[in-house]
Amino acid sequence: MTSIAVRSGAMVAVLGAALAVTAAPAGASGDVVTEVSEADRDAAVSYWTPERIEALSSEDRLAPAEKIGTEWEGAPPPGLGRLFYTSTPGGDGSCTATVVPSSSKDVAFTAGHCVNGGLTPDDTPIEITNVVFAPAFDDGKAPHGLFPVRAYAWPDTYGGPMASADDDAVLAVDPVDGKHVQDLVGTQDISFDEVPSPVDSTIVGYPASKLTRGKSPVSCELPATFESNSVYSSWTSDCDMAGGSSGGPWLRDVDPATGKGTIFSVTSKGTTNPDGTTEDLNAAAFTDAVRGLYERAGDL
Repeated sequence: MTSIAVRSGAMVAVLGAALAVTAAPAGASGDVVTEVSEADRDAAVSYWTPERIEALSSEDRLAPAEKIGTEWEGAPPPGLGRLFYTSTPGGDGSCTATVVPSSSKDVAFTAGHCVNGGLTPDDTPIEITNVVFAPAFDDGKAPHGLFPVRAYAWPDTYGGPMASADDDAVLAVDPVDGKHVQDLVGTQDISFDEVPSPVDSTIVGYPASKLTRGKSPVSCELPATFESNSVYSSWTSDCDMAGGSSGGPWLRDVDPATGKGTIFSVTSKGTTNPDGTTEDLNAAAFTDAVRGLYERAGDL
């Protein structure tokens, strides 16, 4: 992969694996874009065999089961899917991503730390490979196959996994068998308008916990509250989804008949107990930088 900058007790845990790439500095009001070669995309699809996907659900990798979050009933909501990757060092892992409307029909939205994890303690970049998106992932199966990620980007205002502001990213996936992901699984709307607080929300993701073992979506239907300090603004919720839910959509105005709503943020971090139980979730409030990232995503 090559990274280029283009265009103008309790502990806090990032709810995805530690990942990183080496990226060139971006200019003001720009995006940091990583392009994945065709050979690496082919290798990624081959890498994620059913056995490797199943290994992510092994007992020793799982967090305690959610008590507030419940398994999503019926087919996954439109656009939702599981994001797989390998980090070196670190191993295989997963996050959550959601297809959003775009001119290319190939764009999904996720958390920035799912594709940018900073550095190891000795300042060594962590390499990301084998990045694929499995739309409508359910019951441990990918009914539409695995979509290789040809490019991903985060806003240059995002400071990596130790930061919280603008923890957002977009993914551009290749069509599979000539079909765009948006045409296959639909989308969730996304809005950057101001949202009143508190707001009734539906938070969805693929937590790697003993509830569904990351094999099916889990959701919380709870109020989300807006909080702001001198560093950044965020949404908080008492949702207890475990790691793997990172990048999952925070939705408002969900139609119970279709599962479609409007994304106003995505899962970023959570507070966890020493036993690995998640106590709450945090989602960075959308900013103008993230709006610009989304508006340019169709060109990836």
